[in-house]
Amino acid sequence: LSITTNLEEALAGADAVYTDVWASMGQEEEAEARQKVFAPYQIDEHAVSFAKPGALFMHCLPAKRGLEVTDAVIESSSSVVFDQAENRLHAQKALLLMML
Repeated sequence: LSITTNLEEALAGADAVYTDVWASMGQEEEAEARQKVFAPYQIDEHAVSFAKPGALFMHCLPAKRGLEVTDAVIESSSSVVFDQAENRLHAQKALLLMML
């Protein structure tokens, strides 16, 4: 495990790129400040180019298009965000069944 603030270094050779919203529920008052801090980490086509060819793009949704990810990336053939969301439903159902 390594920690870096260098986006190119972080994505170098990655099989998947996974990002999240920059301000979650309850952090709305911090949203503007977070946008300024995280703007250099936006996942766009240039950022994805550092990952392995064919790397998957993932996001837990809802995505703020134009902030943490561009339309071009989230709508690309490497994006699996909608499959990911669908599979989350099935995982949640399995957990509920297990707890019954």
